[in-house]
Order: sequence, then structure tokens, then C-alpha cells
Amino acid sequence: MASIRPFAGLRYDIASTPLEDLTAPPYDVLSPSERDAYASRNACNVVHLTLPEQKADDRSKFVKYARSAALLTAWRQDGTLVKEPKPAIYRYTQQFNLPGIPDAFSRTAIIALIKVEPYEAGVVLPHEQTFPKHKEDRMRILEATRAHLECIFGLYEDPDGCVLRAILDAPAAGVVHTRSDEGVTHDLEPITDEVANARLTALLADKKVWIADGHHRYETAMAFRQNLGQKDRLVPEDYMMMALCSISDPGLVLLPTHRIVRSMSLTQAQTLDRLSQIFNLAQIPSSQLMSRIEQIHHEGSKAFGLVFGGGVGYVLSEKQPGSILALNTSDESDSLKELDVTVLHRVILEKLLNVVGLEQISYTRDADEAVRAVEEGAAASFLMNPPSVSDMQEIALGGEKMPQKSTYYYPKILSGLVIWSLNDF
Repeated sequence: MASIRPFAGLRYDIASTPLEDLTAPPYDVLSPSERDAYASRNACNVVHLTLPEQKADDRSKFVKYARSAALLTAWRQDGTLVKEPKPAIYRYTQQFNLPGIPDAFSRTAIIALIKVEPYEAGVVLPHEQTFPKHKEDRMRILEATRAHLECIFGLYEDPDGCVLRAILDAPAAGVVHTRSDEGVTHDLEPITDEVANARLTALLADKKVWIADGHHRYETAMAFRQNLGQKDRLVPEDYMMMALCSISDPGLVLLPTHRIVRSMSLTQAQTLDRLSQIFNLAQIPSSQLMSRIEQIHHEGSKAFGLVFGGGVGYVLSEKQPGSILALNTSDESDSLKELDVTVLHRVILEKLLNVVGLEQISYTRDADEAVRAVEEGAAASFLMNPPSVSDMQEIALGGEKMPQKSTYYYPKILSGLVIWSLNDF
């Protein structure tokens, strides 16, 4: 099943530069302004690799990818990045807090190489649809650098905690520690003990892996390998870097991803009239929407928050059980149809409000940001509850995919802690 192995990673030499100045969130959660802010912290910040700058005098749009590759080579040569002396599996621990919850959370994963398998093999399972343009960009980066610059995030089943105990018991050769801007602490510990790594490899060998975060990068790695054709031995392109975490880890947190609709063809009155066909609409201040729909969710019912300007919000709750499901005439399974994210896209946006396609939609995990977006000119925002991890597993095992941006696992895997060059295979 899942084939993992240790690797000699590239890590920053932090003797003279704090790791906080060199690391950054993953490429796909950074706005252009946030990318530039991280880039300005240090000339060697990882965003110069993961999101290379497009300069005005570049001969083509592909020059920036060559620039990323050249930087990676230069940083290896001048000692900015140093290769691990022995192959390692990296223990990765994140500690963090969530608003309104006094207790701290801790999530433990390992970072290792995993053999890239086609989805139909049933070893690595997706749960979300992807955007083609994002895969093209990641392919250009991978082709130019021949390196996996960031980890994707995968989950495995560990009901008896055996794998997690082995991870925690494994001896480590030192630790690096950093704190990211949102207050998350990150500890990375290389495990170079061959016995410990052999045990971890064996324990994970019979596991399926669900992609939690990084579908675009995984599908890019699949295409990268397929482009080589058949080989009679393992090659570097057979592998990519992944952070692997137990589904049972108490620190595994899923947050909702809210939708901001920039423009709609319907007026506010028409929108409410359409929605009232199947939803009860309760008007409350928009600042109270998130806590209210969370409460309804915990009571076992489905609810959405609709934000209009002027601080006005509406709680949308189903009038008649089954009425929402009846409006989705696709051939999707009932399990997929009943997910909040599917109801929002297929029924609310497409069927009732005529918002078809994704051009008018943007995404945020911050409910306050979704409210502000409407005050700043967006037509409306929809707040929602997240799916559960078991929802994700069921959809993936059924061979289906949720709409894009359905899940937001928090915190993200920090970029710049470790890099893997295919040339070091």
C-alpha cells in the first residue's frame, strides 16, 4: 500500500538568520501582498523559491521558474541550504490555539517521501476537485527546480495509536523550533535512526493515505512521473515529500471555508425570495451569524449564514427535511449531495441564485473577513460549517470529489522547514 522512505532533506543554516525570517505559509494561501511581505523579510525567504517574482523585463512568463531553480542552486552552493548528513524521517509537531477555546492543541506528523500512486490504485485518495491553472504553475516549478519545495498533507488511519506511539518514541537527532505569524509553534526533528525508520516504514506500509491538503501538487507529481514513461527501476520522480498525520490525532482540526460572491444578477430582495422557497430566513446581525450556525450544526441540523451590507445577516435553515436534496439532480451520491459545501454550490448558488462557475467566488476561512468583504463591495458572503474528517474519508473512498476549497485543515504545513531535491535521491 503506502510506500514511504527517509530522505536527505535540504534545511536552512540558521546560525545567523532566524527561521522566522526564512519560512512562510504554503504558496496557495498567500495573497500577492502577503507573498511580497515575506519576500521582503529576507532575500533567502522560501517564497523566492515557491512563488518566484515575475519581473517587468522578463522575456517570458517562464523566466521566473528558471529564477527559482537558479536560486535553489545558489543557496546550496553558498551554504544557505544544507543537505542532511543522513537520510531522515522528520518528526513535525505543531502547537496552536483556536479562538474561544482555552486549551492548546498539538498535532504530530512525520515528513517522509511517499511513492506517487495513481488514484485508481486506491493507495492515495483525493477528496477535492482541482484548478487546472494551478497545476500548470506547479508543474513549471517542479520541472525547473527538480525539487519538492513544500510538503503536502496526508492522513492515515491509526485507530490503536500504534503509529503515533512509534513516532513519539523514535530518537531524534536534534530539533529546530520556530513560531509562525499566526502564533503556531513548529518543531522539526530529524529521525536518522535506521531501526526507528524501518519500523515507521513498516507500520505505514498497509495504510491508505487521504490527501488533506495539496491536491494540486500531488496531481502535478503524478503527471511529472507519467511523463517519463515506463521504467525498470525506481527513479526519483516516483516519490514526493508528504507530511503524514493520524486521523485520530487529537490536534487534527478542520475549519470552514466561507464563500464571498463578488457580484450577482439578482437583487437582495430577489435573492431572499428565491432562498425562502426552501429555507427559513432569520435576520440577525452579521456579527452573530457564525456562532449561530455553529450552534445549529451542533444540534444536528443544517444551516448557512448569508451576509449583506450594513451589518445585516440571515440564518438559512431547511424548511422541510429532504427539500434541499431533491433540488440536486446530479448523479452524485446522497452522501456528497448532503454535504454543506455541495448544498451551497449546487443548490443555493447554482439552482436558486444563478451563480454558475467559480469566476465570481473567492474564499476565506475568516468569517470576519467574509463580513468585511460585503461592506467593501462584494454582493454577498455565505458562511458555512466545515465537513468532518469522516465525511472526507467517505467521499474519497467512494471515488467522488467535493467542490474546490471544501476543507481547510489548520494549521497549514509551514514551508521552508525542509526541501527535497530529486537530485539527492
